[in-house]
Amino acid sequence: MILVPLSAFALCVLLNHLAISIFPKLKLLDFPVRYGLTRSPIPYPTGILAILTFILFFSILEPIRMQSIGVIFAVLILGIYTFADDRTPLPSWMRIVVQALIAIIIFATGSRIYTITNPLEGVAGFGELIKLDTFDVMTAGFGPLPFWSGVFTVFWLMLTINALNWFDGISGQVSSLSAIGFMTIAFLSLSSRVDQPELAMIAFVLSAIAFGCLLFDFPPPKVLMGDTGAMFFGLMLGILTIYSGGKVATAFLVLGVPLIDSGLVIISRLSKGRSPFKGSTSGEHIHHRLMEKGWSERKVIFMTVILGSLFGVTALFLSTKEKFVAAVVLLLIMISLRLYSRKPGSYPICVEKIHWN
Repeated sequence: MILVPLSAFALCVLLNHLAISIFPKLKLLDFPVRYGLTRSPIPYPTGILAILTFILFFSILEPIRMQSIGVIFAVLILGIYTFADDRTPLPSWMRIVVQALIAIIIFATGSRIYTITNPLEGVAGFGELIKLDTFDVMTAGFGPLPFWSGVFTVFWLMLTINALNWFDGISGQVSSLSAIGFMTIAFLSLSSRVDQPELAMIAFVLSAIAFGCLLFDFPPPKVLMGDTGAMFFGLMLGILTIYSGGKVATAFLVLGVPLIDSGLVIISRLSKGRSPFKGSTSGEHIHHRLMEKGWSERKVIFMTVILGSLFGVTALFLSTKEKFVAAVVLLLIMISLRLYSRKPGSYPICVEKIHWN
């Protein structure tokens, strides 16, 4: 069993090693001057190598069926678009359209969330499960599709894609958190609650690929994955959550740092009348704020890894209600970090525009 993930790790490492010499010859380098950096350009975006490695192993591990074909097709579309976008920035509206299309393809080909376990079960008459398959929409090519399941699935996938992408402000941050996330899903899939060894293998392979990328983009980076790698890992974390039976609460705890951080940034942008999809500015995301506070890139990554590992591991043993409590605790930790890292004289994100009069 361990040979397959090790092979994926070895291939990813080999491809990244070759990229260091081949990408410069192909003029596939990043743009440090654009961001006010003084270092030399480095290979970019090497996230395409993670995608190619995954497609190879996924094609071998997964039987040919509508669901697996849909995943491969979606990953290919995302890879082509993000690679082009990394080289020459495309309109933000196009990014949203492509992400929605990818999520719809994955949903329509069989990867869906049908129910959500209700953390408020027993409170004010709430039931155990929130059903998302109560209303079907007839389609020509895919038959009846559950409408609310589609809405939630598309929302969830777009959320995980963008959360990791928005959190990609420090090289190595996405690959390290992704490796933890995939590892958590792998062990969850091996548990008696899920019992899906095939899914565990895919998750172990993705974790191995993420670790392979981490060897090269951990500060100081030798390569940069770009949005190509960040969005790919975000998409796959969202998909594996669906595969494992809609374990949204578990995934939320693993990805709690980028998800909560993204939510707080969105609130901040909306409060200032800005589009939530516009690129970040200095001081918005928690990693920006902590670095402005004097933290090193490695220290920020270690903080992210510790929180992701702590809440990810505990999620394997908690009930739904306990996961809800853990999520609230993580939210309080993130708010505390933002309060700690805010500039002198500024207000917390939640009260920026409130006037106490």
